[in-house]
Amino acid sequence: MIKLVIGNKNYSSWSLRAWLLLSAYDILFEEVEIKLFTENTHKELRKYTQAGKVPVLHDEGLVVWDSLAICEYVFETYLNGKGWPADANERAQARAYCAEMHSGFFAIREKMPMNCRANNRQIDIDDATRKEISRIDQIWSELIEKNAAKGPWLFGEFSIVDCMFAPVVFRFTTYQVALSDFAQQYANTVLAHPKVQLWLAQSRNDAEIIEICEVGI
Repeated sequence: MIKLVIGNKNYSSWSLRAWLLLSAYDILFEEVEIKLFTENTHKELRKYTQAGKVPVLHDEGLVVWDSLAICEYVFETYLNGKGWPADANERAQARAYCAEMHSGFFAIREKMPMNCRANNRQIDIDDATRKEISRIDQIWSELIEKNAAKGPWLFGEFSIVDCMFAPVVFRFTTYQVALSDFAQQYANTVLAHPKVQLWLAQSRNDAEIIEICEVGI
């Protein structure tokens, strides 16, 4: 069975991405949660990876780290063509959006750490963060409007790109970010997914507090 090593569910956005892909497609896996930002974190992580970060996937001796690499491996090994759009052009675009999310939006990450169980947090949104919020709103709105006839997800059917943006939905919800109609429609779709609801319920049972992630009032 696959083993997926993740961090605290309330805070670990990268863990959510890999976990959601496996869970949404009902792939059986063993979940190992490591508490982040403790004196034992690095020692525990070294049992599973020398990269020192979560998530990490173990599968029959293979070790894959990094959320996007894990998603690609799961797609190629377990999903039988699902997970990316079937059309080659759309697939290339979906990968580009994933890469943009994977390597960018640093202001949002800094100003709005994922904190699933926090509600109605108020923060000061600076120009850099506002610009990134606008870009994400644009991505969601354009894709939802364009692909509405095919389904409610960014490319119609649920895919890896939705996993990559799922933590942002939690962030926008926690910090009460106002979105355009199509973008809010998409955020509601993500939040209603049964596996996202499961993650949220489990994160609320996470008793650990990571002070640097407790942002806003």
